[in-house]
Amino acid sequence: MDSGIRVSPAGTPESQTATGGSSGLSLYVHIPFCETKCHYCDFNTYAGIEALIPGYLTALETEIRFWGRGLSRPKVSTVFFGGGTPSYVPIEGIEAICAAIFEAFDVNDGAEVTLESNPGDYSRRDLTRYIDAGINRLSIGVQSLDDGLLKSLSRRHDAETAIGAYRSAREAGFENINLDLMFGLSDQTIEQWRYSVDRVIALRPEHLSLYALTLEPGTPLDAMVKSGEVADPDPDLAADMYLYAESALGDAGFDHYEISNWSLPERESRHNLAYWLNAPYLGVGPGAHSYLPDRRFAALRSPRRYVDLFGGVLPEGDPVDALSSLRILESVEPVTATMELADTMMMGMRLSRGIRADEFRARFGIDISDVFGPLIDELSGMGLLVSDEVGIRLSDNGHLLGNEVFERFVTASTEVNLPGN
Repeated sequence: MDSGIRVSPAGTPESQTATGGSSGLSLYVHIPFCETKCHYCDFNTYAGIEALIPGYLTALETEIRFWGRGLSRPKVSTVFFGGGTPSYVPIEGIEAICAAIFEAFDVNDGAEVTLESNPGDYSRRDLTRYIDAGINRLSIGVQSLDDGLLKSLSRRHDAETAIGAYRSAREAGFENINLDLMFGLSDQTIEQWRYSVDRVIALRPEHLSLYALTLEPGTPLDAMVKSGEVADPDPDLAADMYLYAESALGDAGFDHYEISNWSLPERESRHNLAYWLNAPYLGVGPGAHSYLPDRRFAALRSPRRYVDLFGGVLPEGDPVDALSSLRILESVEPVTATMELADTMMMGMRLSRGIRADEFRARFGIDISDVFGPLIDELSGMGLLVSDEVGIRLSDNGHLLGNEVFERFVTASTEVNLPGN
């Protein structure tokens, strides 16, 4: 059936592909299972529901095939298995989901297919089977190479297990690996941070994601900080850690292409670049979010309810309307010009390249200076923004105060009248 939805975003500049973006749809696959849930995590993930895994994988295959039919087997340029802990699911389940994706979608040759993993979750044989299934990029949640900090984060691995997982992935044939690290942790010292950064630099992964700890409301860690059981993280020390990483990674030849992400030349995460360039993406699984050119929507969060609903008969017709009628989609909203503008500014300003003037004009039919001129001048005067004939981007100081800059552009976007709006 033909839904009428097309996944090539009107107005998306052709140069997006050259900058690492996507010429097709990006697909996110949510795996909500964890052996243990980290006390800082507020993602839609669950521990202790392993009995649900077989039914969940069947439901996920059903949803993947449903979207493939509903969108007329669209092109897909990136796939990302996230969670949760995809590597916690039996390898046969990942193989089946990969097979369903390649059957239901027209996956581009050379597509980036990423699987998030925890160190110690897989054997050398599993790694080879991942590759055979079509996965060509592994993201390993290291978080720290200090055993004391790993214990305080309630992680299941130690530093040597993390390094061993990386080396096993290399030996299995993975040529594109990301490592995650966290900084700004309670009681984390600058020396501990330097040690972790220096050790991962020596490993030479293609990509590094470095995230500051965020105290999310409702998480066990937030409660521990409020009760005084755990010290409140020091934002000034976190800023020093960030600056050290910028310097050390730059000296080691890593490109700082996004606020929290570094890569060796031309090894950026193409999947995440699709988000930051505000290109279309489809999320499958409970709690997953999607953005197609005309609508954005989010699925219900309950894995059990998700399994039950995808076990029934699915309606024909427009896939968004069909899943909405079953209440599998909890929210659906049209993408207005104002929304597209705000999202483009908020996400694009995270990139070191910032917002390109020619791409902005191609997408919105107006010069960025005509839309945001006074705000650009103000933020440039504050030393948070760099503006030139190429476009606008965060300054070095702006990287540390990025949220303030993003909020200003989002607020200003609500007052803009775009051509044809």
